[in-house]
Amino acid sequence: MANSLNKVMLIGHLGDEVKMHYFEGGNCIGRFPIATNESFSNKQTGEKVTTTEWHNVVVRNKLAELCEKFLSKGDRVFIEGKIKTRQWEQEGVKRYSTEIHALDMTFLTTKKDLNNPGSAETAPEVNQSKSKESNSLKDATDDLPF
Repeated sequence: MANSLNKVMLIGHLGDEVKMHYFEGGNCIGRFPIATNESFSNKQTGEKVTTTEWHNVVVRNKLAELCEKFLSKGDRVFIEGKIKTRQWEQEGVKRYSTEIHALDMTFLTTKKDLNNPGSAETAPEVNQSKSKESNSLKDATDDLPF
């Protein structure tokens, strides 16, 4: 068993377009910020308070190319990865940056899907076929005693 674990799971919205950098040999890296929100009610005033955290995400190679192709500002994503901290010196001052290095990603909503009228028509058909299958399974299991 491992003595430590470095794992991050985030669901948030892209705060900007994916910025790509290409290297010799065909490798590439993409960077973009995502925002996560947390809401709560202030007990004293009763008003709803929302706080936003910004996370710098780094994706590499094939995943970076997919992000560049399909994601844009405002899209919602689920990211699994690990935290990495970089350090450098600029004009005699040490600088630090904490990043999320994404290992796996799921595109939850993309503006390209919402703007494509064909995708809206096909989604209900898929849902309807799934519901028909679940209804037929439900009918078959109604005779079970538990």
